[in-house]
Amino acid sequence: MQRRKLEELNLMDDFLFNAMLTHPETGEKFTHTILKLLFNRDFKNLKVSAQKFYAGMNTDLRGAWLDVCIEGDCVDIDGEDIPSVYDVEPDQNDKAKAIAAFPKRSRFYHAIIDSRSLKSGEDFGKLKQVYVIFICNYDLFGYDRVWYTIKNRCLEETEMDYEDGAVTLVLYTRGTKGKISEELRQFLNYMENTDQNNAVNDELKSIQRMVDAVKRDGEVSLRYMKSFEHDQLMYERGIEQGRLAEIKNTERERQNTEKEKLRADMAQSRIKELEAELRKYKEKSRA
Repeated sequence: MQRRKLEELNLMDDFLFNAMLTHPETGEKFTHTILKLLFNRDFKNLKVSAQKFYAGMNTDLRGAWLDVCIEGDCVDIDGEDIPSVYDVEPDQNDKAKAIAAFPKRSRFYHAIIDSRSLKSGEDFGKLKQVYVIFICNYDLFGYDRVWYTIKNRCLEETEMDYEDGAVTLVLYTRGTKGKISEELRQFLNYMENTDQNNAVNDELKSIQRMVDAVKRDGEVSLRYMKSFEHDQLMYERGIEQGRLAEIKNTERERQNTEKEKLRADMAQSRIKELEAELRKYKEKSRA
């Protein structure tokens, strides 16, 4: 199992992205920078939780790991200040099965966050505005758009306003269609190509300095090493389980082959017995 060195990681990598957002020296500034680029406004009060696990409501129900969950400022919705939550997910998984499952994955993330947004007895009007944001280096939908906004709507009356507070944003780092700021476009390219050469404006140069500081941090290096050891252990266990399964399958096939051979031998023996009985019968008949 091969793995890139820490200094080779880009911001599309979950480990580096989360390390940046949670690092005591870079986290707050990096979080503000991302949201400002995405929403073109300043954020004041942010609470960041990286790699947060939301357990299922019961032991047999599925939970979800959210890469970065950010509780932010209130959003003005029809004159009301609604608290907001931002789940940011760098995503490099372009397998066909993952693409097909994406709409339900997004729906599940929204449901997980919503299920923990209201206290018992609270009015539904206090449900938070939730933005689930995927930054992808592949085109989920195939339209070459740099920005996809997904919201619920009424099919019969497409112009009818239906604001339920659930928004999914998909940003394609290599998309060419759609209007976004040049700064955001440069940031998306930088997410995938995180180095000094692509830090082409003051904001990205500032981020590059943060990236360099995080990559030099001894505690971050140690966490990365431990995460690699954990992944390596899981990988080796997977291989070992695969080998055990292969051995079991081989043994099962061998036993099945032996059983088939035994059945064939017994059948052959029975045929010979019947043939012998038939000969005796014919001999008696001629006598």
